[in-house]
Amino acid sequence: MPSLPVDVLTERITVTVSIVGTGQSPYTRHPSAGTETSSVIARAVSNALNDSGLRLSDVDGFAVSSFTLGPDHAIDLAWRMGLRLSWLMQDTNGGASAGGMLQHAVRAIEAGDANVIVLAAGDVMDQAAFSRLVASYNKATEDHLAPLPMNGPNALFAMLTTRQMEKLGLSREDYGRIAVAQREWAADNPGAVYRKPLSLDQYLDSPMVATPLGRYDCVPPVTGADAVVLIADPGNGTPRAKVLSVRASYNTDQQSGDGLVTGLRECAPLGWEQSGIGPEDVGLACVYDDYPAMVVAQLSDLGVLSNHDDPATFIKARIATRLLPVNTSGGQLSAGQAGAAGGMHGLAEAALQLMGRAGTRQVAARHAVVSGYGMVLYRYGACATMSVLEAAQ
Repeated sequence: MPSLPVDVLTERITVTVSIVGTGQSPYTRHPSAGTETSSVIARAVSNALNDSGLRLSDVDGFAVSSFTLGPDHAIDLAWRMGLRLSWLMQDTNGGASAGGMLQHAVRAIEAGDANVIVLAAGDVMDQAAFSRLVASYNKATEDHLAPLPMNGPNALFAMLTTRQMEKLGLSREDYGRIAVAQREWAADNPGAVYRKPLSLDQYLDSPMVATPLGRYDCVPPVTGADAVVLIADPGNGTPRAKVLSVRASYNTDQQSGDGLVTGLRECAPLGWEQSGIGPEDVGLACVYDDYPAMVVAQLSDLGVLSNHDDPATFIKARIATRLLPVNTSGGQLSAGQAGAAGGMHGLAEAALQLMGRAGTRQVAARHAVVSGYGMVLYRYGACATMSVLEAAQ
């Protein structure tokens, strides 16, 4: 194989990729009759392109994640939207899909396979769709979990939360402070499904779903979509979120662990090394939050919650006070979980913040870390991704 010229190698190595636009298809708990996944995702794509100042005709790369797009695939959706492409992918890894698509898209732009890539994720997630999803999520679910007398993943995460409480010395009040803080952020997010103030007493007094999980510990399924637009870094004063690193880990413990450690523990060290910063430099964390226990687990595995921190004190002093902005959109716990868009939601929020377009919930952060967590089997997510972004102009 002939070697590449030095200047070509140098050019590809030094390419920086940035997010220059974000968009959302509004989240709703009760989609109108006839709402289709393709139209929900297309709306998010259109809004992201409008935000970036680009057009559909500029797009030559597209990636999508969805549980309810079938029988259509990524190519069918691209055709329906009128896209002519040189790069295409479809990711089915749930909450980790945004990071997976971002990783591939960054490499595609670096390699010159595409110049403008849109990443999108979304679902129509009404009660019927949600019931089908949790009953046939994968073969393990169909064969071993669906026959049990429990409803979806709540019982699994109730057991995981109990184990985490015992190991870290956490209480329901500690988890409640996470949920309450995210609801405070959601109050300033017009796209959040739940914006009404939530007190710690209301959290504690809420009906039990699966002890120790109450109503406000469990993410609400919604219909909606999110999208981001990626280009080679323009370096021309355009507000953008530069991608400093993207890492992933899959099947990190082959189901042999206790479920309290995610794949982020394995991929985070290299992610920080490649980004050139450390967890202490993060001004914003957007972590996958289907349950408060997973917020704690991911912050710990990322090193944002360090081994020297007492978890309960960290939650009370840093998260509850919002001194450390965590899930500033309200996260999935208050904004809602739009199926496969759950992971994209955090990526879009982080980019929106770093571009200075978050309105009344805007924070002063230069760096953000985004994590994804997905494809839950018996007690843990098989997929984990982390991305480090930097504000630039």
